[in-house]
Amino acid sequence: MSDSRTKFYLDRQHSQWKGVCAGIADYTGIEVIWVRVAMVLLTLAGGFPWTLIAYGLIAWMAEPKPAGLYQDREDQKFWQGVRSNPTRSTAEVRAKFRELDRRLADIELHYTSRNSALAREIDSLR
Repeated sequence: MSDSRTKFYLDRQHSQWKGVCAGIADYTGIEVIWVRVAMVLLTLAGGFPWTLIAYGLIAWMAEPKPAGLYQDREDQKFWQGVRSNPTRSTAEVRAKFRELDRRLADIELHYTSRNSALAREIDSLR
């Protein structure tokens, strides 16, 4: 896939206006309603011209999210975690590989051991 999953995109599929808040929600993994509420509160709390200028600049500069960027919901959650904390994500992947390696070693040990009961079970299946 040529599209970067760690890049910020406008999410026009879930947008209300230009897709900036939906893009921020997709990028960070926060619910889009909370991003919209924060945007309104920030604008009303004194950031009036600057929040709208920033919103317009982001809408103008960012690219729309490509269709099919994520394979499923689990893939989306994984990439949101990578964007928020890459070190934790690599540690999680490493831990999963260690666990798979340990389980595979247990299976290999059980299969290659001199277990006569296991050999009889395998022969009975043939």
